[in-house]
Amino acid sequence: MKIEIWSDVVCPWCFVGKRRLESALAEFPHRDEVEVVYRSFELDPSAPVHGHELSTGVIARKYGRSEAEMRQMQQQLVDLAAVEGLDFKLFETVHTNTVDAHRLLHLALETGGPALQRDLKEALLSAYFEQARNVGDHDVLTEAAVAAGLDEARVRAVLGSDEYADAVARDIDQARAYGATGVPFFVVDEKYGISGAQPKELFAQALQQAWTESHPVLQTIGGDAASEAGACGPDGCPI
Repeated sequence: MKIEIWSDVVCPWCFVGKRRLESALAEFPHRDEVEVVYRSFELDPSAPVHGHELSTGVIARKYGRSEAEMRQMQQQLVDLAAVEGLDFKLFETVHTNTVDAHRLLHLALETGGPALQRDLKEALLSAYFEQARNVGDHDVLTEAAVAAGLDEARVRAVLGSDEYADAVARDIDQARAYGATGVPFFVVDEKYGISGAQPKELFAQALQQAWTESHPVLQTIGGDAASEAGACGPDGCPI
């Protein structure tokens, strides 16, 4: 079973949704047969590549709220994230472009598969939300990528080019094709779309439903065929 997750590394709900899905997967009996792949989505493609302005003010202006109102809303999210074991520093994060982070996530997927990509995704989300680091900065990105297991020379080569930019664009186009206007957006086996950081229970339900549909159980009609008069079993035939 395959789960694709469209998200951005500066999206707080994407981190919360990641944790909730992971909680559901931890209790899923077939979790070892589930492949999770992250897809790119840019919340603000126009964000500065080397941003320095705090996100609170930017978001407040975007939604027509005062910074005090926005900080109150952010505090509610900080408290909610804490329930998932996350230590958000939302008041310290900067508004920055994420295309380079997404390009490295594609490098990780191509280099080491979903496992390496997952480790880098976690590192980038944690760097931004729990350490308030600028994930648009190439030094920060390189440090996170190397710590996750990527080769430093390869990372710097990608960051110094536009490699994987086309892959990022394709992901964004696919999100639009699915009708996704925000993230996180989860697609299970290309059949079920889940929008937002839903509760763990909903993820668990979706996992079970998708698994059941892709692994149907044979329904036997007429009882235990081997015990019936018209069938032979391992001990031979009744007549």
